[in-house]
Amino acid sequence: MKPELLMLAPLLADYEAQLAERFALVRCYDERARRAVLSERPERFAALVTNGGEGVPTWLLEGLRGLRLIAVNGVGLDRIDLHLAQVREIRIATTEDILTDAVADQAVALLLALLRQVCLADRFVRQGQWRQGAFPLLGTSLRGQRVGIIGLGRIGLAIAERLQPFGVTLAYHNRRPLAGCAHAYHATAQSLAADADILVVAAAGGAASRHLVNADVLAALGAQGVLVNVARGSVIDEGELVARLCDGRLGGAALDVFEHEPQVPEALLGLDNVVLQPHLGSATLQTRQAMARCVVNAVLEGY
Repeated sequence: MKPELLMLAPLLADYEAQLAERFALVRCYDERARRAVLSERPERFAALVTNGGEGVPTWLLEGLRGLRLIAVNGVGLDRIDLHLAQVREIRIATTEDILTDAVADQAVALLLALLRQVCLADRFVRQGQWRQGAFPLLGTSLRGQRVGIIGLGRIGLAIAERLQPFGVTLAYHNRRPLAGCAHAYHATAQSLAADADILVVAAAGGAASRHLVNADVLAALGAQGVLVNVARGSVIDEGELVARLCDGRLGGAALDVFEHEPQVPEALLGLDNVVLQPHLGSATLQTRQAMARCVVNAVLEGY
C-alpha cells in the first residue's frame, strides 16, 4: 500500500503524476476537507505539499502529529507557524531562488505598464476610441527616476539589477545595511519613500513586516509617487493605499498582491492610475515547472 501524501495545494499535472506513482495523494483544498483529515488517523501523514498562499493552518499543523516535512511550492512562509514547526522538528522545504527572476521581471513589467499607461492604451484601442482621435494622455519615462526598494534580498537585488540600465537612481531599506552594496541605504521605509519617486516592495511577509508601508510612508512618497508591490499584500496598509489612490494623495500603484486575496478592494477596480494582477509573480511556465520539480524532489528525498 502506498504511503499517503497530503496535498493542500495542487502542482502542475505532470508533477502530481510523478508523486502519484509513489504516494496516494489526498487532496484537501478547502477547510472542510482538511478538518475531515484530522478525524481519521491524522498521524498517517509524514509529509504535505502546500504553497505560499495556502501555508498550513496552525490548527491543522497541531493535529498532524506524524508530520516530518512541509514542501512549499513557493517561498512565502508567513502562513506557517515556524516556531511550532521548529519545536516539532518538521523540516520545511521551499523553492527558494527558483522564482527570483520571474518575480523581478514581473515587478519591472508592472512598473513600465503603469508609467507608460499600457493597460489604458490597450483598452483605448480595443474599445475603438483611436478612430475618434489620438490617445489623450502622456506616459512617464522611467529614465532618471529615483527608485526605492523595500527588501533588498534575492528578489530585490534582481529588481535593482534590471532597473539599472534604465538610468535610475537606486536606494533601499532593509533592517540593516547590506555589506558592500553600492546603493544608498535608508534606516526607515519612511526615509526611503521621502527620497523616491517610485517605491518597489519586495520584502518578506509575516508579522514583522505587516503594514511596514503605512500612512506615514505613503505620505512621504507623495502625490506624484507610485508604488509597486510584488511581495505580500500584508506589507502595505491597504486601506490607506486605496484612500490615497482615490483622492489623489498618491500618484499610482501596480499591485500583484493584496491583503485579503483573492478579494481586491472594489474602489481599485474603477481607477485608471492602477495596474492590477492576480498574484502572478512566479507565473511563467518555465518557473512553475522548475518549482514543481523542486517540490517533487523534496518530497521524494525527504519522505
